[in-house]
Amino acid sequence: MVSPAYKTYDIIGCSVDLIAQWIKSDAAKRFFYNATTVGASVCRRNVEWDTLYEQSLYLPCRDEQEKVAKFLALLSNRINKQQQFVAALKKYKRGVIQHIFRHSFAQGNTEWTCVRLGDVFKKVSRRNTNGMVKNVITNSAEYGLVPQREFFEKDIAVDGNTANYYVIEEGDFVYNPRKSNTAPYGPFNRYSLSEKGIISPLYTCLVLQADIYPSYLAWYFKSDAWHRYIYDNGSQGVRHDRVSMTDDLLMGIPVMFPDRTRQLIYAEMLDKIEKRLQAAQKEYELLVSMKVGCVQQLFI
Repeated sequence: MVSPAYKTYDIIGCSVDLIAQWIKSDAAKRFFYNATTVGASVCRRNVEWDTLYEQSLYLPCRDEQEKVAKFLALLSNRINKQQQFVAALKKYKRGVIQHIFRHSFAQGNTEWTCVRLGDVFKKVSRRNTNGMVKNVITNSAEYGLVPQREFFEKDIAVDGNTANYYVIEEGDFVYNPRKSNTAPYGPFNRYSLSEKGIISPLYTCLVLQADIYPSYLAWYFKSDAWHRYIYDNGSQGVRHDRVSMTDDLLMGIPVMFPDRTRQLIYAEMLDKIEKRLQAAQKEYELLVSMKVGCVQQLFI
């Protein structure tokens, strides 16, 4: 049963599967939009039914309809399978990270070392006082440290307003106290670009001072091994979406690491998983783009 506010139709004289694909296309949106007027509510439009029924819908012969519908259905199924594969890889990556950084250390393995963040890092003091560096960086939970223009498709920081920004170099770590679903206590990322960048003074920038593989630490801070410390010692802050992070609290974050051989093994393993995941994600996006392009060409 459906609400009487909805219109229901039987499809006759053409392929139901093809119409199911057409109804999701931009052409279908235009088809219905051209027969509507602004309604009393901003989220509704009134359908002019006579206008709608008078519009022409151009379709190929029935045999060709079935072929097109079958092709689009196969492409949709391939997209769904790829999406499931990407989700499985993400779940697998989370499981590996959890096993390395939570399960292994929780077993009380004496071969692991635990120190304070302040013992292995120092804060960056480089400022963009002369305004020479223009490459503004943002710290994203999903994408890491990326140029602001690529992330927002525009520069948020304006010229002449970055003198107080920190200058970061390849290998520096940056902590952003802003919470998100993927980083509940804020993203903690390593800068991997060769070009110097500048980043908001709201972020904490750190330089590694210890003999620990940076790539291992980059993965450690993507884990939740240090979240419990923030939960037990941190406060909510003025804004609900940010962690109130004092220098003492930050420098007290526990940093756990095994011997250098296993640091390298763990980092290389997670790098390979991430590379496979990114390749699968790109393939998924390519398939989606391919279907969108096909639908746009088929339904004009």
